[in-house]
Amino acid sequence: MTIWNPRLAGRKGPRYRAIVEALAEDFAAGELRQGARLPTHRDLAETLGVTVGTVSRAYAEAARRGLVAGEVGRGTFVRGAGDEPAEAGGEICDLSQNHPPEPVGRPQRAALIEALASLTSGGDVGRLLDYPAAGGGALDREAGASWIARAGLHVSPDEVLVCTGSQHGLTVVLATLLEPGDVLLTESLTYAGLQPVAGLLRLRLRGLPLDAHGLVPDALEAACREGGMKALYLIPTLHNPTTAIMPEVRRREIAEIAGRHGLRIIEDDVHGLLPSERPTPIASLAPERSYYLTSTSKTLAPGLRIAYVAAPPADVPRLAASLRATTWAVAPLTAAVASHWIRDGTADRILEARRQEARERQALARERLTGFDVDTKPEAYYLWLRLPEPWRSESFAAEAVTRGVRVTPADAFVVDRAQAPHAVRLCIGAARSRETLARGLDAVAGLLHSSGASGRAVV
Repeated sequence: MTIWNPRLAGRKGPRYRAIVEALAEDFAAGELRQGARLPTHRDLAETLGVTVGTVSRAYAEAARRGLVAGEVGRGTFVRGAGDEPAEAGGEICDLSQNHPPEPVGRPQRAALIEALASLTSGGDVGRLLDYPAAGGGALDREAGASWIARAGLHVSPDEVLVCTGSQHGLTVVLATLLEPGDVLLTESLTYAGLQPVAGLLRLRLRGLPLDAHGLVPDALEAACREGGMKALYLIPTLHNPTTAIMPEVRRREIAEIAGRHGLRIIEDDVHGLLPSERPTPIASLAPERSYYLTSTSKTLAPGLRIAYVAAPPADVPRLAASLRATTWAVAPLTAAVASHWIRDGTADRILEARRQEARERQALARERLTGFDVDTKPEAYYLWLRLPEPWRSESFAAEAVTRGVRVTPADAFVVDRAQAPHAVRLCIGAARSRETLARGLDAVAGLLHSSGASGRAVV
């Protein structure tokens, strides 16, 4: 994250406008580079001695003027003039968004037409336009239990809640289990969307060390011995951003430690169905204290906005109450489409098509980035690139923008203001085609080969 302290002295008018004017001037003077990630709303407010609302209003005005762009879960980035550099066809290659890759033939589009025709031609279609049952209708909860079972966790439909996307499911679980001020343990690098939810709920995040296999059990044990820890959030399968898959023996260690210390486990498994072979979910090892979260966004279609939470039976009513307090319930039509696909096998076919496309794109990435320090898995949607000296993640991301590529710097995933590793996440799914992806990867490789030679700010 860029250290930016705008000079506001002597500026007239509202403080938020003064911030915008300072931003525009500092960009024009070269003090802010294209692609630089600005301080968070809270950090800049503390630096300037203004309210968070003032900074939020300033960033919103800067976005309206085209000076900055905000990306959910990542932050606010400087755009400036010419932030859309031309590659072939003038297209930016977006390697920053964790979007499922579009399979050849786009099978989910034809499947949607078929599902809508089936749903509207049979039975009482009017039920899809009525208020839904809190927590999801019986058929949707059955479909959710069936989808969860594909990952190796077998639960009753009564233990399943249907949510409006995984971000909503995560918010519901955290709001139910924790109080403002509570500490939520997690990996030192974790899903960027966790931090805004924690901020909204006024939770304190504490990052624990990772290794090649995920969360380090000894670090979890040490944190629990300090006392007062209530919950752990982790991504054991295709960890975001590093792609690590926690082996089963370590999952058992994590479950055992949580049991000894009364710790609840929130298992984010939204990518869990992508690997053809996967370890047992931690929730199956400690069902009495686990809250398992999966969704259709990464496997079927992001626009469905359907996620499933499996929880201990005693906690389902509390979670349902939190769900009602947020969105009341999911949209019946999209839930019905997801359920239809799961029941008739369409979901499995779409999932396999996305897996295959991921394999092809990962093979392309391995070819284009040969010789560099990359962590990935064959069916992952992203890879973790450790940067050679003298590159730093923020400056690399900023330089990549000038070459027509967007990547995500490691800072976006760091917890507790810990030192970010010199790495970036590259996503392979958002590029519209393999050809566009290849151009983007070639640009990244070219940038890596030029490190230290360009003379631009690589600090």
